[in-house]
Amino acid sequence: MSQVNVEFSTKESVFTQLMENDVHSMWLQRKQSAFSGKDGVQIQWISVTNPINTRCIVIVNGRNESFWKYQEIFFEFSRQGYDVYAYDHRGQGASGRLTSDPELGHVHNFDDYVDDLQAFVSQIVDKEKSYQQRFLLAHSMGGAITTLYLEKYKSHFDAVVLNAPMFGIHMPVPLKLVASSIAKIMEHYQHEPSYVLGQKPYHEEPFENNSLCQSKLRYIWAKHLYQVHPELRIGGPSPRWLWQAIQAADHCIRDVDKIDIPVLLLQAGNDTIVDNNSHHRFCGQNKHCSIKVIRDARHEILMEKDVIRNQALCETLAFFNQFIV
Repeated sequence: MSQVNVEFSTKESVFTQLMENDVHSMWLQRKQSAFSGKDGVQIQWISVTNPINTRCIVIVNGRNESFWKYQEIFFEFSRQGYDVYAYDHRGQGASGRLTSDPELGHVHNFDDYVDDLQAFVSQIVDKEKSYQQRFLLAHSMGGAITTLYLEKYKSHFDAVVLNAPMFGIHMPVPLKLVASSIAKIMEHYQHEPSYVLGQKPYHEEPFENNSLCQSKLRYIWAKHLYQVHPELRIGGPSPRWLWQAIQAADHCIRDVDKIDIPVLLLQAGNDTIVDNNSHHRFCGQNKHCSIKVIRDARHEILMEKDVIRNQALCETLAFFNQFIV
């Protein structure tokens, strides 16, 4: 795969000015609406489009994220000639909550996330425009959701990039063997969904203690976003979310041979959130998958400092460009 050398606009040296001006202006032009997901849950979605564009990217974000956080990425891909779509998963971001505690990360069934993605693609993206090329870009939990979607539904996408996909949760091996069982026991004794042991509502981790990225500017910007829009926030997961996520991650690898479109997996070399070993098991079982390790990156590759983030964006664009006629 040939590298793409692009001068990205949203460099850290001009980050604040661009986010307050050019990126903000683009964001004000977004289309925002909602559709009914599984069981009638309201799913908020947005798009940034241009009538002359003939290709699109669908972004599938991670746990505890919102499309609001991806403004910088929307701006970059829009400048590269892509229409960009994204939505917020049920139970988080701008979408409908599932429990009385709006900050609890919860889901009844992980497949509900997958069916929401299918509904978003079929009800919204497919009907907006007839694109010559369509791509998926997914992060972390969104990587697991996207993988299960590609395994379950017939896809009309040309390729997918998975950023630090959640094919396993990073934890000590002894805990990994019993985590799902413990979570099921905890769920059984909760009268209503609550936090898994050791987790709590939303709180702001100081930058110095964070394990997500090394860009202080981007980290602080994202935290400020949740101060301005507290309705977007969620905290720790419920026991049910945990065991459902572990099971879903296993199913991603179990059914990997059902994926028949090209996959680029971007692994964060210093990830302490997801299990990087699971990435090699996944790609080792699918001839359409290639893996690229982004050295020194933490989990949120697209929120990283420039030298890391730009490498991931260049790899993504080079991969997608192979399929553009």
